[in-house]
Amino acid sequence: MPKSVLVVDDNAAIRQALRQLFTSEADFAVCGEARNGREAIEKADDLNPDLIVMDLSMPVMNGIDATRVLKRLMPAVPIIIFSEYSDVFSEKEAHSAGIAALVAKSEHMSVLLGKARALLNQIAA
Repeated sequence: MPKSVLVVDDNAAIRQALRQLFTSEADFAVCGEARNGREAIEKADDLNPDLIVMDLSMPVMNGIDATRVLKRLMPAVPIIIFSEYSDVFSEKEAHSAGIAALVAKSEHMSVLLGKARALLNQIAA
């Protein structure tokens, strides 16, 4: 059964690209999209995704603040920050907020898929 992914980014083109990336893989299905952290919390609560891929810098609520709330609501769901600004935070800061992985938007999409699979496999093991 495919793992459900919630895609969160304020840029519609990025959301569309992530939707295409994940839906082109047999082991993933996109269950929803959100434009900011607040929407992400609402949608995650409704959709119960297996994985959340979220931008860092967004209006209304950023990815770090949203992650802190989401980890209280659903601590077992891994959150990947997919951002142009992933170098702004250290790995230690990211993990203290509850972020499972940081992937720069400049990296090849296979890096994002690899991290997503690795995180979900850890949970399944």
